Amino acid sequence: MTYTSINFRQKLGLFDERWAPKVIAEMNDYQFKIVKLQGDFIWHDHKDTDETFIVLEGDLRIDFRDGAVHVATGEMFVVPKGVEHKPYAEGEVKLLLIEPRGVLNTGHEGGERTAENDVWI
Repeated sequence: MTYTSINFRQKLGLFDERWAPKVIAEMNDYQFKIVKLQGDFIWHDHKDTDETFIVLEGDLRIDFRDGAVHVATGEMFVVPKGVEHKPYAEGEVKLLLIEPRGVLNTGHEGGERTAENDVWI
């Protein structure tokens, strides 16, 4: 077996597209996904799972119907399952998402912002 650490900066350098999470590791049934964001996303929720956002670089705002949270570089936030939310990034944000395998980035909303699932990098 080869033991190799995963370098976030190196992995983030392998792609340019935004709002398209890439899987970099799995632990049990959970996937660790890196993604670049900029601009506004869509309102959505994940009915069956929480979603963890860990900001590696930048400043992310996650809007809720009754408020918002700002998540800066080196911070994390867990969106509880079933809570409708909408990420927004004025400048480019690089982050790590942790969620169960098979979760779509747009929840059950679908549409043009739905990224291909299970893409490894």
